[in-house]
Amino acid sequence: MNQERLYQVLLGPHISEKATIIADASQQVVFRVAKDATKPEIKEAVEKLFNVSVKRVNVLNAKGKTKRTANGLGKRSDVRKAYVCLADGSEIDFLGE
Repeated sequence: MNQERLYQVLLGPHISEKATIIADASQQVVFRVAKDATKPEIKEAVEKLFNVSVKRVNVLNAKGKTKRTANGLGKRSDVRKAYVCLADGSEIDFLGE
């Protein structure tokens, strides 16, 4: 996979209460990924960009919620998330501390 595709696959970390609980309890990190990204692409991108070893990748497509606005109904964007399980001894530090 070329360097440009590596940066297109991972859109960024998904920070939420559930993602934080999962990160503290187990060796997992949650990323927002491109809609056309595959599990092998996600694994390779995380391993090359963060210099860690990945044990497995689980992917889910979260449908956007319908919300009422002043102009009627609106819809939030659909999101594809990847739960990346890191190998023992691997850790990703997003804060750079």
